[in-house]
Amino acid sequence: MFNKTAIISFCMLGSLLMTGCQQQSSMDEENAVYYWRTTWKLDSIETDFLTRYHINKVYCRYFDVVMTDDTPMPNATIAFEGAIPEDVEIIPTVYITEDCMHQAHQGLAAKLVQRMVQMNETNDVRNVNEIQIDCDYTSKSRRTYYDFLSEVRREAAAHGLRLSTTIRLHQLAMEAPPADYGVLMIYNTGDPRKFAERNPILDFRDVQPYLRHLDSYTLPLVAAYPVFLWQRTIHGVRIEHTVEAEEILKVKKAVEQKRPELRRTILTYHLENDNINRYKPETYEAIYHH
Repeated sequence: MFNKTAIISFCMLGSLLMTGCQQQSSMDEENAVYYWRTTWKLDSIETDFLTRYHINKVYCRYFDVVMTDDTPMPNATIAFEGAIPEDVEIIPTVYITEDCMHQAHQGLAAKLVQRMVQMNETNDVRNVNEIQIDCDYTSKSRRTYYDFLSEVRREAAAHGLRLSTTIRLHQLAMEAPPADYGVLMIYNTGDPRKFAERNPILDFRDVQPYLRHLDSYTLPLVAAYPVFLWQRTIHGVRIEHTVEAEEILKVKKAVEQKRPELRRTILTYHLENDNINRYKPETYEAIYHH
């Protein structure tokens, strides 16, 4: 039999555990967006978008790293011209071209992390807890890229930062990279040369073969979905590609059924007026629905 004191203690413990679970659940469910422009400046429509859909994380491209005279160099660095909302966490993101990973480059990881940290300090970007590296690595560059990520992760940890990396669908068949988690980029899934047959941005038929890898993939994942327009000119004819809302939601349902954790943190690519206006509010509500 429990005495009165034991019963009270047990009830208090249960209450604490329930509160902890609720806090953990709240932390797990987050809305986010990519910001992929060379100037940081939000207008009222973009600011309202963040507020309306409870977006508290922005994965912001800081710069690219490209090969220049056989040396990886920064390119297209972002300029901060506007204020960052106080309740928004910024995840500095760097895109590295795959050819930068064809061979190791001594000191690249340290230089990259230091540049990101300096940009935070220079531009008074305060709410930063992690950084992200984006690279469309292949089987040829995978080993070098993973070694590079290990170095980046150590350098980031020295600054109290986590590391995430992007994961493309074809990379799910490979060993998972050394990062804290990955953003599964569920877009640019098709062959642009076959645009007449399938939408190269997103088509469920192109996603479906990769679903079998989701169960066994060892890295924690969150999902990113496309809301952008793709324009190309072929033989003088301008072609535009967008994805129907129904296709996005069909893919979202399929990947979440296969791997439920993908409904916890949801991103869209990327934040700008045209993309906001491309879909109805109820579509965004459905995309960001957990």
